[in-house]
Amino acid sequence: MAKKSSVQKNLKRQRMAKSLANKRAQLKAAIHDKNVSLEERFANVMKLAELPRNSAKNRVRNRCELTGRPRGYFRKFKLSRNMLRELGGNGLIPGLIKSSW
Repeated sequence: MAKKSSVQKNLKRQRMAKSLANKRAQLKAAIHDKNVSLEERFANVMKLAELPRNSAKNRVRNRCELTGRPRGYFRKFKLSRNMLRELGGNGLIPGLIKSSW
């Protein structure tokens, strides 16, 4: 089980990234627009830099929904490898079959 503070911090980052995604996208589009003057583009770069760092999508860490474990994460199930193995072995994940050969 991960520390509750790290899980909560990550949830805060997710909320912030979701709420400021449109604003970041608009600023980035304005920055990369070649028809806008250089001064306006630089002003947009400064506005983007003023936004909180945690509002960037790539700062969000994928974590297991049950344990908060950050490593060994399966995106399809939103679970860590340990929980996937445990739940899959108990037959609690539809369509997942434990293989043996």
